[in-house]
Amino acid sequence: MKKLVIDARQSGETTGRYIDKLIEYLYKLNAPYAITVITKPHREKYIESIAPKFKVVTTDSKEFTFDEQIAFKKQIESLHPDLVHFGMVQQPIRYKGKVVTTMHDLTTLRFLNPAKNTAILKAKQVVYARVNKTVAKKSLAIFTPSSYVKDDIVNYTHIKPDKVTVTYESADKIQDNPEIVPALEGKRYIMYIGKPFPHKNLQRLIAAFNIIKTTDPDLMLVLAGKKDVLYSRVEEDVKAVDNIVFTGFVSEGQLRWLYENCQAYVFPSVSEGFGLPGLEAMIHGAPVVSSNYTCLPEVYGEAAEYFDPMNVEDIASAIKRVINDETLRKKLIAAGYRQVAKYSWGRMTKQTLAVYKTILGE
Repeated sequence: MKKLVIDARQSGETTGRYIDKLIEYLYKLNAPYAITVITKPHREKYIESIAPKFKVVTTDSKEFTFDEQIAFKKQIESLHPDLVHFGMVQQPIRYKGKVVTTMHDLTTLRFLNPAKNTAILKAKQVVYARVNKTVAKKSLAIFTPSSYVKDDIVNYTHIKPDKVTVTYESADKIQDNPEIVPALEGKRYIMYIGKPFPHKNLQRLIAAFNIIKTTDPDLMLVLAGKKDVLYSRVEEDVKAVDNIVFTGFVSEGQLRWLYENCQAYVFPSVSEGFGLPGLEAMIHGAPVVSSNYTCLPEVYGEAAEYFDPMNVEDIASAIKRVINDETLRKKLIAAGYRQVAKYSWGRMTKQTLAVYKTILGE
């Protein structure tokens, strides 16, 4: 039986949902390989719970480190794999075995995290650019979550398009019972959940909300997500603005309640590889108002009301159309349920398996 190693160091993170679901469905589909999963120590039990018969080994090797290039490489080599699937671009560049890689997007190359040292980040971007090009060329196959990302990577790295397989991700309905967020009970609100990185474009969303408030003073804007340095800065910037709620971390039950009771889920991002939060909102019956940049129109189809994310007036107008027109809201909600049904973790995994089999000559 051929040996497959999966790098799941991102398990449990935002982008790690992909690798967790791939492992879960490879197990459900009884993939015909001896599979070893490499993950961080705190995720070992979780991987064992979703794939009890897979071998799980742990590593402390972090991405963008010398340890990744040396110790992690040796650890992989010690497993003698026939194929390694890296769930992200960050990987041991000098590993010589057969490799496939999932490239989620090129956002990190185009935006900086203002909470970190700018000079260091710019230096890392230079290295990361080379890593992306090297990985794209050395990998026997590339997986991307959307056609937009496929085209972006092909144009950036100059690899052949037939080397890239688009494997759309999916969304799951939250199973926890809805849990009321007390500060919002009985309130009308629009919402966003996620990190406040610059490319998420929250400043323009907040500016658009200020326009909407002039004619809808009772409406609230909910920004949900674990409070960090960036969220603290956003909160400080808008402390004089009424009706903006920073929830901090929310439980699964609270998130379900937020989706199910919002007037609209707003996604103002200017750069995404797939845009999973919008699909999650749709599966819980929230009408979605979205940026028309990058992959988002491809993924959301006709199930969102779109706006130009660089135009504050356009953002405000799109939101007002959705929250003030009940017929449009119902149309988007119904379209959202249909759109989500087009995506499947099982289908994604079967597509991935087909690529493994081609590479391994089966």
